Amino acid sequence: MAEKKTSFEDALRKLEEISENLKSENISLEEAMKSYEEGVKYYKECNEILEKASQKIETLTK
Repeated sequence: MAEKKTSFEDALRKLEEISENLKSENISLEEAMKSYEEGVKYYKECNEILEKASQKIETLTK
């Protein structure tokens, strides 16, 4: 089954939430590591979406 793609806005929102969570003083190391891993996933998704948008813009402006 195909995985549903996250929108840029949703991925960015999740990344911001994770960032705030990691700044918390009440987070365990284990939770922090899980959050970090999840954050990397959302970062990669955002980056991929931005790369595709950049390529499309470049193609359209040629």
